[in-house]
Amino acid sequence: MELETVLTRGVAEIIVERELREKLAAGKPLRLKQGFDPSRSQLTIGNAVGLRKLRQFQELGHQVVLIVGDWTAQIGDPSGKDETRPRLDASKVKENAQTFMEQFFRIVDRERTEVRWQSEWFGDFTLEDAFNLAGRFTLAQMLAHETFRKRYEAGGALTMLELMYPMLQAYDSVAINADVEFGGMDQKFNILAGRELMASLGMMPQQIVLVPLIPGTDGSLKMGKSLGNSIDMLMPPAEMYGKVMSIGDAVMPVYFETLTDEPVDEVRAALGNDGNPRDLKMRLARLIVSEFLGPDAAQEGEAAFIRVFQQRNLPMEMPQYVLSRPIGLIDLLVGSGLASSKTDARRQIDAGAVRLDGEKVATAEIILAGAGQVLQVGKRRFVRLVSTA
Repeated sequence: MELETVLTRGVAEIIVERELREKLAAGKPLRLKQGFDPSRSQLTIGNAVGLRKLRQFQELGHQVVLIVGDWTAQIGDPSGKDETRPRLDASKVKENAQTFMEQFFRIVDRERTEVRWQSEWFGDFTLEDAFNLAGRFTLAQMLAHETFRKRYEAGGALTMLELMYPMLQAYDSVAINADVEFGGMDQKFNILAGRELMASLGMMPQQIVLVPLIPGTDGSLKMGKSLGNSIDMLMPPAEMYGKVMSIGDAVMPVYFETLTDEPVDEVRAALGNDGNPRDLKMRLARLIVSEFLGPDAAQEGEAAFIRVFQQRNLPMEMPQYVLSRPIGLIDLLVGSGLASSKTDARRQIDAGAVRLDGEKVATAEIILAGAGQVLQVGKRRFVRLVSTA
């Protein structure tokens, strides 16, 4: 991929672009910093926007340095959050890190990646070191962080540990002598702190590449597991394919630009010329599933989609719910995970979203006892009832 495309496509902001271009023109391999918070291990395709950018820089000859935030995981990450996260023990950090890296290296070249753990430098950090680090930042700087400021102004709890988080993340850049740090727009404050700290220590400040936060399947809010609008990297092929097919037509150009290498102008032209959105979306779904799960999985996901949605057949495979006794429909919907609560179950029924063996369910007052029946909520969620025998 050409350098100009790497620096512009799927990029929200570069700080400072002129300086980064000069570094790249010098021809020296750069150290590309990417940190992650091991309090979470499951990635969405939204996280992959930045990972794809890292891979593109690797293909230009540069080195990724992946930092496992095993220390900062213990104090919480305030970026975009209004509450602190629970502390993790070492075993949970390692477990999450293993799952994370399994997904990370589906996109980023493992051979061109150096993995570092924060404990390598913070494990020997003294109280004097911590004071020296904290002394390089002011309270005014920390309250420039929107989430900190809002919580402080609202009278909410804002601990000194949380205020240390951006400082610790900034020190990561010092420890590995980063040339460039990558992150989403929601990480801009913390990444800028690294640039400022390096400059204050007389080091060459890191450059910054920020990628956009893509909308979730609802087409408006940024993609996030807690919002229920995510497409997860470890989803089964049929589910991932179906999720992509559920996005609105308006966000397709964004997905094409950030998650594929397809010519975006052609996509926009096709949409503008009354092209078939279904064909474009199927093309997008094939590309995305193939990127994360492989070409065979993409074919599998598409075949399942055609069976269920175009031919109106049932999927060949679906979750099972074991009937040990007769059960009411409401309890079955909740117990099988097709509804989050009894209230949600009643709402789904009232909305006409619940079907039993293809027939719309008109009342909640149903008792189910027969194995082999298929319960469906919406277009994509199925459960087959089986007996204990």
